[in-house]
Amino acid sequence: MAVSSCWSQIPSPTSMSKFISDQPLLSLLDKQCTSMKDLKKIHAHLIKTGLAKDPIAASRILAFCTSPAGDINYAYLVFTQIKKPNLFIWNTIIRGFSQSSTPRNAILLFIDMLVTSPIQPQRLTYPLLFKAYAQLGLARDGAQLHGRVVKQGLEFDQFIHNTIIYMYANCGFLSEARLMFDEVDTEFDVVAWNSMIIGLAKCGEIDESRRLFDKMVSRNTVSWNSMISGYVRNVKFKEALDLFREMQEQNIKPSEFTMVSLLNACAKLGAIRQGEWIHNFLVTNCFELNTIVVTAIIDMYCKCGCPERALQVFNTAPKKGLSCWNSMVFGLAMNGYENEAIKLFSGLQSSNLKPDYISFIAVLTACNHSGKVNQAKDYFTLMTETYKIKPSIKHYSCMVDALGRAGLLEEAEKLIRSMPSDPDAVIWGSLLSACRKHGNIEMAKQAAKQIIELDKNESCGYVLMSNLYAASYQFEEAMEERLLMKEVKIEKEPGCSLIEVDGEVHEFVAGGRLHPKAPEVYLLLNDLGLLIQEMGS
Repeated sequence: MAVSSCWSQIPSPTSMSKFISDQPLLSLLDKQCTSMKDLKKIHAHLIKTGLAKDPIAASRILAFCTSPAGDINYAYLVFTQIKKPNLFIWNTIIRGFSQSSTPRNAILLFIDMLVTSPIQPQRLTYPLLFKAYAQLGLARDGAQLHGRVVKQGLEFDQFIHNTIIYMYANCGFLSEARLMFDEVDTEFDVVAWNSMIIGLAKCGEIDESRRLFDKMVSRNTVSWNSMISGYVRNVKFKEALDLFREMQEQNIKPSEFTMVSLLNACAKLGAIRQGEWIHNFLVTNCFELNTIVVTAIIDMYCKCGCPERALQVFNTAPKKGLSCWNSMVFGLAMNGYENEAIKLFSGLQSSNLKPDYISFIAVLTACNHSGKVNQAKDYFTLMTETYKIKPSIKHYSCMVDALGRAGLLEEAEKLIRSMPSDPDAVIWGSLLSACRKHGNIEMAKQAAKQIIELDKNESCGYVLMSNLYAASYQFEEAMEERLLMKEVKIEKEPGCSLIEVDGEVHEFVAGGRLHPKAPEVYLLLNDLGLLIQEMGS
């Protein structure tokens, strides 16, 4: 078979289809190849027959390698063997990297295309690059490409225009995004509206995001998903659940992405009934219980105080990813099942999965809460020496907390001062709490001093020192800490709690009077107080 020598020309769809159908290996690649293992076998046969040098065959191999089932690094190796890639091949490899974990390579390939290739980028090339800039958060660099697009007269191409809006909005350049959004008639362009909604929510402009959402002439599933996830991102969990109810009333089918956002909202609110309803909804509507969904369900049940239900989900999950194991170990540890958490971590070690840094935070938390300080030390050593995981500040925080609870204050302080990075206020706060528990005032003063130096607006240093002095009957010193706190105008953030009643979540702030039922609540509390006094007398 004669091999085409003109790589720069793109074959017509008809000739490409006929060519593929005439080649059994290419038909196999298109219809039955499902993994890189399959691909490599077919590729080996194509190399033996010489067909791998054909631009159509090469483009089909490249297309699979840049797909979700492929391998972007293998794709690049294939690309480097193509002597004169055509526009389709350039776009394919740039698209692959723009959607990968290394989008910067998409931009480098584009520069290589401009410098070394006679092929010029066309309208389908630019959106891939704007998406890469968006993923990297490099809107300033992307603005240069925007200028090139304007010079070529392509700025009003709908596909290009929308990805420019997406880049600016995603990177927080809201004025530039809004300028592009208002530049053309986007009334019926759902993609442009969705990009603005996502960008505004990401930058904390959630009310403006909702205003745009309400103004939309037509919405698709992405619009609803984006608004719900925006609420969750901005800690407006009740609003997220309310919007989901509205979505249900309009018979709009939610996506997996929406359901995961809602499960996260239920987890934060402790809304177990609503979380159970969403779990049942997922099962009833035959959603795929993949690793992401299963992890979100486990996390929801654990944070709502139902680790038994979480364990049922974990044990019956069709596929357990590492995040499922991590969430379950951490959930057990946080709900008083420390021994079960440690046992489950051992199960993870025996599985075909390898514990990561999150796995060790979870098991260290279990050791910390159960007072197993020696076991915590063993796991810390296992993490650093066997698994070669570099300890993060969270790992050190777990260890300091475990040592402090065990009364090993000097060892805890020594660990803090040996850290390769600067300890934060949380770690010094852990040591300060331990000093309060064990009555070590001198070390507590040093820890409090470090907290104040790190964050002058942090109240915990003053509050814990005041409590420590009070517990040691040094009331004048305790009062001085409180007065000093008032003098530098630092206020302790009031505590709050959430409770679910009849499927509705209520928030109460310490000393708060804004809840509509506040008068009734305080009246009942007074009655209970009197009742307790009567019972005690």
